[in-house]
Amino acid sequence: MTTDTRSTAIVAPPATGSILKQPKAVWAVAFASVIAFMGIGLVDPILPSIAKSLDASPTETSLLFTSYLVVTGLAMLITSYISSRIGAKKTLLIGLALIVIFAALAGTAGSVEGVIGFRAGWGLGNALFISTALSTIVGAASGGSAAAITLYEAALGVGIAVGPLLGGTLGTISWRGPFFGTAVLMAVGFIAIVTLLREDKGQVRTPTKLSAPFTAMKVASIRYLAGIALFYNIGFFVLLAYTPYPLGFNEMGLGYTFFAWGLSVAFTSVFVAPLLTKRMKRTTALKLVLTILALDLIVGGVVIDSQLGLVICIVIGGLALGVVNTVLTESVMEASDLPRSVASSSYSAVRFLGGAIAPPGASALAAAISPSAPMYVAAACVLVAVLIAFLGRRALARVDAAHTESRVVEAEAITLGESL
Repeated sequence: MTTDTRSTAIVAPPATGSILKQPKAVWAVAFASVIAFMGIGLVDPILPSIAKSLDASPTETSLLFTSYLVVTGLAMLITSYISSRIGAKKTLLIGLALIVIFAALAGTAGSVEGVIGFRAGWGLGNALFISTALSTIVGAASGGSAAAITLYEAALGVGIAVGPLLGGTLGTISWRGPFFGTAVLMAVGFIAIVTLLREDKGQVRTPTKLSAPFTAMKVASIRYLAGIALFYNIGFFVLLAYTPYPLGFNEMGLGYTFFAWGLSVAFTSVFVAPLLTKRMKRTTALKLVLTILALDLIVGGVVIDSQLGLVICIVIGGLALGVVNTVLTESVMEASDLPRSVASSSYSAVRFLGGAIAPPGASALAAAISPSAPMYVAAACVLVAVLIAFLGRRALARVDAAHTESRVVEAEAITLGESL
């Protein structure tokens, strides 16, 4: 979810301020952002442990991703409606409070069904928080907004990478540890924002209609991009949520593996994607990197019984994912004259459906056919995304138009790309 930079005065002026010379409010939101983005890969290292401890099947434990993503996607349809009426600080605090409550409850659950349900509440809180964090950091910055955005991007990358490592470390104590750890850290973030971030009472707000994200799907370019993201996300979450099972590592082994994956995603999101889109059309970059991802998934299926081979495929896949996430979301922002918050919420709701169906679908395929089957099906889905990109080339011509993109827009793209 993004702030509509076409209609609000949030675009940061050029500045040369240091990334370290920011108000305490900026640091408070940045810290909370790190913790929020940890939640993306936090449960990966403890999936096998949860299955063993709660006597659950891989398909059942994979629903931890499904419930989280379904609720996050649906919530994305209403977060701009909420924040445009109650303001950024209240939206942030409600999101953080929900994460604290449901992360703690997940840690106390006595059944896999309980964990699945509490992860859904966590998804609602995360949607409210991440949809508002960037605009809050930019608005609170002084003496160098560009540096503040760099700080936000760094926080995002650290959260994505450290989440699996934290999950693996605390998971060696108990599968409940990562959930309680997240709740404590988010509670600290909540207190910091209450104390350090000022109320935005004087800010002029333009209320967003509740129906706006639904009507956005009438725009052809948004429909094509949502279709690409739907099938791409199947590949994304097969790689993220299914591979911990055939790897067979313990919690720390999985933590280190997905720490490397997270670093790969963060690196290409921040550094490689902008370089590619300066040298080729966005749609060309999408088709190229999606094809690379499909090949990587095929190789992953071939080497499914090799721990080293599968680890290499996961890390290479992370490099591809980082590029696609950012380029896709940049494309959504430029695809129409709709406010960015409206276009991105509509697109995100469809996109998350792919992520929601992939984990349980992959586990079911593995049980019914073979451990390699989910990887091959995921590769086929990614190739369908490539085909949609070819079929929609006329509708997507606008996203390839030359433009000058502010740091705010770049950061928004990275945020939405990694907000799963």
